[in-house]
Amino acid sequence: MTQWRKSGRSGTGGQSNCVEVADLSGDVGVRDSKDPSGPRITLQVERFRRLAADIKRGAHDLP
Repeated sequence: MTQWRKSGRSGTGGQSNCVEVADLSGDVGVRDSKDPSGPRITLQVERFRRLAADIKRGAHDLP
């Protein structure tokens, strides 16, 4: 069974905008925590690391 997890900083209840991630044997799965049966994406580990770094530096923030 796939173990999905989210950041401890994501808050509680249905009000937080967060994703969950899972180790998929060499890849990383990403899904919306509010819709766990909805769409998911799978990224290679290095691509996930780049995406996370981009998000941390604000590259994907809305204007």
